Amino acid sequence: MTQTQNQEQQEKIRMPRKSWMSSRLMQARKYEKQMENAVAGEERPSFHLGVQIGWMNDPNGFCYYNGYYHMFYQYYPYAAHWDPMHWGHAVSRDLLHWKYMPCAIAPDHRYDKDGCFSGSAILLPDGRHMLMYTGVDKEYVDENGDICDPSGEKGGVLKDIQTQNLAFGDGCDYIKYIDNPVLTCADLPAGADPAHFRDPKMVLYGDGTYRMYAVTYVRDVGGTVVQYISRDGVHWSFKGILDQNNFRIGLMWECPDFFELDGKAVLMCSAQDMLPAGLEYHNGNGTFIMTGSYDDETGKFTEEGDHAVDYGIDFYAPQTILTPDGRRVMIGWMQNWDTVNLRTFEPKWYGQMSIPRELSVKDGRIFQKPIREIETFRRGKISFRNVSLDSSERFLEGIRGRRADIEVTVRAREGEDIYRCFGIRFAQNENLHSEAEYRPEEGTVKIDRKCSGSRRAVVHQRRCDAGTHGGDMKLRLILDRYSAEVFINDGEKVMSMTLITPQTADAISFYAEGMAQFDVDFYTLDRI
Repeated sequence: MTQTQNQEQQEKIRMPRKSWMSSRLMQARKYEKQMENAVAGEERPSFHLGVQIGWMNDPNGFCYYNGYYHMFYQYYPYAAHWDPMHWGHAVSRDLLHWKYMPCAIAPDHRYDKDGCFSGSAILLPDGRHMLMYTGVDKEYVDENGDICDPSGEKGGVLKDIQTQNLAFGDGCDYIKYIDNPVLTCADLPAGADPAHFRDPKMVLYGDGTYRMYAVTYVRDVGGTVVQYISRDGVHWSFKGILDQNNFRIGLMWECPDFFELDGKAVLMCSAQDMLPAGLEYHNGNGTFIMTGSYDDETGKFTEEGDHAVDYGIDFYAPQTILTPDGRRVMIGWMQNWDTVNLRTFEPKWYGQMSIPRELSVKDGRIFQKPIREIETFRRGKISFRNVSLDSSERFLEGIRGRRADIEVTVRAREGEDIYRCFGIRFAQNENLHSEAEYRPEEGTVKIDRKCSGSRRAVVHQRRCDAGTHGGDMKLRLILDRYSAEVFINDGEKVMSMTLITPQTADAISFYAEGMAQFDVDFYTLDRI
């Protein structure tokens, strides 16, 4: 590249000035400012990231930049439902205390006028922050999947044409690359659908090259993870197919993440339109993890095993980050597409993220634990040991609240038969409650929110296989104002659900069928 060409390239990717903001982005930022106090602090999650105003779904651009963790997210500020996607933005020092930043990008160009879909972020060597996202532009497509007459007069079906685009910024303001899009359907393998090319996840490799993993839909195969390579993060070329569904897990795959963890290559995707597979995968949309090995020379990922990421009701589209101290941390969207529009009222905000979870590999499985920083929120430890239950419900003094960290170890009473079930009820009053229940003879843990106050006929119960273990079971329950996350056997499995129960319902009780004995450590979680 000549000096002149290099100067021209640098001008194209220069840092933003606010005078370059589009009217649509300025409108979003102005609205955010007007509505910043519309939702009181006690009406939000306490230590989970929720949206400031409007709608939130998939986490985007999860990264560490200039001393802060950055979380972008799919965002529509003007109402609490999905509509043309913007990118919301928040920052944190510890992944638990979040500060809202101005809207990062808005759908304001031809290539993204119908939405700025999911993507990722990366730090460039010169200090700039680079976002890559999927732009959506509706076009008429013929039966071969090719774009035809834009007017639609010659037929065709109106579809979302999806391309990959860049924006450069300083952690607050971002300007889109003048030569967007950088990847189009012309860069897809044969048979790929141009209406399904999205969710780029960028990674900087040790050799100084950039890799990007995205998803597409290939005829007769279904969801496919494609990979691209770049030397500067701007100019990309197709490297190959990383993995393909072959209609094993759902139809289309979304939101890929690919990383190394404890010596294993790990591929994580969310799957649409799944069929159930025992208690491992459920109907609808969910997220899976595959562990295996990766050969960078051939670009081939070899699968060794797969399992669900979260066995609960509300979890989708997670992203991971490698923290400065070397931990692999994951955050997902704590909702599900099959229930988001089934409500009896329109709230001011809708959507929240899961608690950040530290990942590790054990016996070929991914274990998840709540990020250790949550322990700094713990207040007022209350402990009980060898509490006996005999087909009864019991309340323990001091154990109540809607922001809590509860660790329970249950076992059969010595010399007695294994109990039939043990459970924890929470967000409870005279009429309402939710619960987590273990049945050792079945080897299942169930979460149940049917009595939580919902008036809609949606999924309110889910079970997972947790093993029998002779009746020995460890459960850790993380409660926030609008959610519950159950970590089973030190994070071997996790079950998540959101709650709409009024905050005044704060009782917690324990129950059993048969004779059970348990220990409990209870902490109130106080965000300071």
